Amino acid sequence: MILSQLPYITPHLPGIGGTIKTEPEHFIVEEIPLYPASGSGDHLFATITRAGMTTQEVVKALAAALALQPPAIGYAGLKDKHARVTQTFSLPLVTEEAVVQACQDLDLELVALRPHNRKLKAGHLLGNRFHITILDPHSTEALPRAQAILQAIEQRGLPNYFGGQRFGQYGDNAEQGLAILTGERKRPRQRWLYKLLISAYQSHLFNLYLSRRIKQGLFDRLLLGDLAKKTDTGGMFVVSDLETDQARFDRREITFTGPLFGYKMRAAEAEAAAFEAAILAESPVQAPQWRQHRVTGNRRPGRLFLTDLRIEAHPQGCQLHFSLPKGAYATVLLREIMKTTPDQPSND
Repeated sequence: MILSQLPYITPHLPGIGGTIKTEPEHFIVEEIPLYPASGSGDHLFATITRAGMTTQEVVKALAAALALQPPAIGYAGLKDKHARVTQTFSLPLVTEEAVVQACQDLDLELVALRPHNRKLKAGHLLGNRFHITILDPHSTEALPRAQAILQAIEQRGLPNYFGGQRFGQYGDNAEQGLAILTGERKRPRQRWLYKLLISAYQSHLFNLYLSRRIKQGLFDRLLLGDLAKKTDTGGMFVVSDLETDQARFDRREITFTGPLFGYKMRAAEAEAAAFEAAILAESPVQAPQWRQHRVTGNRRPGRLFLTDLRIEAHPQGCQLHFSLPKGAYATVLLREIMKTTPDQPSND
């Protein structure tokens, strides 16, 4: 689904317009680690600040400088190229001196270096902290407008859409993923690219599901058979008592989850299952093709609440400070505030 067609959660509130990412310092991202490095082991956890490079470009540069194969280097997630990013990489069987020298040669800022006993795996982070400047808003009332939007989001929650970065520089990653699944395109040789393109198609279907839910007035209420997720423990269960579970939903104790389709995905039941089946029925992908490509599937929370969100005036506009859990996109929040599509093509 085209990102510009996704419904807003605050359509009644005017946006402020403006621009982002004119300079890396205007879009600062800091990883929130899932766990600290242990202090011993054969891997070095190198926390690095960089700008103007994709995660893959950093990996390739470090691999060449340290005589490693790129797949040997671990990282928790992909980050935007057009930002100032602080991110951790795990480097096997190298010395601290070699890493320090490599960072100096590559003009990378080494923030911390500590041994650990295992490779850093994808998804091994709690989330990301953001400091984002919106420049040249279109309204002289930008700050109060933004504050009104943020107040509404704090009350209702933020749709957990996948942002534009998921769909690639030209916005066609989902189409390429679909072509791979249906056999119209050969599988890419690079395993990371193969996974990225297929996951982009899963993301497209999730965005379609969530947009339909919002349009039908189902963002603020549960369906019978929804697979709900507990916000404190992450445990999932089927909604069978609508009155009781809706009260928990209203207290933000649980949220509904949406489908990341795959052959092992835990499906919803009853009314919610029919809603999901209608989305899947529009896809040309057949059940055996998910299995053929080993796409297991998963569930994704449909709404998010930001507990540390604040905005302040900036000489050139507004400055936002907030954190998001892993897998969530800052550009989705920015889109609500700006009422434009800030998730411009990214190379990451």
